[in-house]
Amino acid sequence: MNRLERLTAILTQLQSKSIITAQAIADRFDISLRTVYRDIRALEESGVPISSEAGIGYKLVDGYRLPPLMFTKEEALSFLVAEKIYEKITEKGMNNNFQSGMIKIKAVLRQAEKSALEELSDQIEVMQNLNFSQLENKGKGLQEILDSLTKKCVVTIEYISFEKEERSTREIEPIGIFFAFEKWYLIAWCRLRKDYRTFRVDRIQKIRHKEETFPDRHPSLRAYLTKIQKQESLIKVVILVPNNFIKYMQGQKFNHGFVMQKEIGENIEMTFMTTSLDSILRWLIVFADQFIVLEPFELKEMIRDLLQAMMKKHLPNI
Repeated sequence: MNRLERLTAILTQLQSKSIITAQAIADRFDISLRTVYRDIRALEESGVPISSEAGIGYKLVDGYRLPPLMFTKEEALSFLVAEKIYEKITEKGMNNNFQSGMIKIKAVLRQAEKSALEELSDQIEVMQNLNFSQLENKGKGLQEILDSLTKKCVVTIEYISFEKEERSTREIEPIGIFFAFEKWYLIAWCRLRKDYRTFRVDRIQKIRHKEETFPDRHPSLRAYLTKIQKQESLIKVVILVPNNFIKYMQGQKFNHGFVMQKEIGENIEMTFMTTSLDSILRWLIVFADQFIVLEPFELKEMIRDLLQAMMKKHLPNI
């Protein structure tokens, strides 16, 4: 890349964010900070209105546009979701090309839209690679949720629970969405339960935005998940249970860190995040003839040892 191409690319990068550090520019183009300072000075001398904040970074004067192309807020939010998904389904080289394209798209957004996207970025996560053959109708309602995240407005939802197929109406304060196990999930503060709850987006029947907004008191999705994981030292447990037996485990599963489940043929794969393998073992042992532990291997060994101890205690002569 020659200097003219780099100057043009720096200008585009400046337009893609509300503010950007010299180090971020240096990292992207693999150049020194001194070169960054010279390039910024060259752009200023050519008439580009760049302002700087000591210790923070550079930004363009709001209103400066290149090229004269604008997107709607809804289009901009859809680009953000696409960016998160694309990171998971492409190789590094292709993803670099996509990121370059996304920078050009963000460059033409208004200042308010840039800020909204930067803030919303930490509230959207894709937890695994996607199977697009199973995505149909799984994301219905995402636009309304994205709007509520941007506006920080209280939302009323009609929700059908997975366990008992019960319909309820909830007032919630959304804090983020994530994709895992071929489904979108919404994490929100539930005013009914007075706690954070996870809702499967495809089980939300109706969404209505209220006039009321909520204060900026909730963590970002990434910060929330990281905080919980650090606080609880969570251990992931995955088991496989026959479809016709799952009903016997529904009542107590939430007491043992149940996160989500998905159908695999005639079985249900259940995922738990627990603080104690011993605790979940004592519960699962009741159903030992019906489930298979997929992970972790340590839990399999604990089940073996416990069953051997039980045999020795109750049937010592066998």
